[in-house]
Amino acid sequence: MIDASALRNGMIIKVEGELYTVTKFQLVTPGRRKAFMKVKLKGVVNNKAIEKTFSSEDKVEDAYVDRKPMQFLYNHGGEFVFMNTENYEQVSLTKDHLEGADQYFKEGLTLEVQFLDGQPLNVILPTFVELKITNCEPGIKGDSVNNVMKPAELETGMTIQVPLFVDQDEIVKVDTRTGEYAGRS
Repeated sequence: MIDASALRNGMIIKVEGELYTVTKFQLVTPGRRKAFMKVKLKGVVNNKAIEKTFSSEDKVEDAYVDRKPMQFLYNHGGEFVFMNTENYEQVSLTKDHLEGADQYFKEGLTLEVQFLDGQPLNVILPTFVELKITNCEPGIKGDSVNNVMKPAELETGMTIQVPLFVDQDEIVKVDTRTGEYAGRS
């Protein structure tokens, strides 16, 4: 059992006897009342989407799944291929299993793949990934109002907002929980 406040995207939990993957979570702190978690879940077996609300003190049953460190190799026609770093065994997952995590994949990225009964289910990304900016407009001198941001395209095709001082070909840290710029690398 784990605290509901410890839920993160990609975790697999048991709700009413069924296995669900956490696809989105939000901690809500309403003034003087107790905090609670709003969680969107997707069924592992039936792909049924549900929403649940948990008190921050609630306990949630964590499903036992194997987690193996694996390295992303390549995307082959919509199938993403990963290699076990210990025995070099390869597995593949489709875009449906990844819940948008594929926008952070670059060749050589090490992450965890979750397995249930020997079948790969999904991936757990590291908190931060370092990606190279492939396209972004230069900052204009004198444009220095607080927190001015500009769009930047990353090597994976994802677009994020970065501060004006960040230039093309720089490597930046991206927070995989929020999809936002987290600093230069």
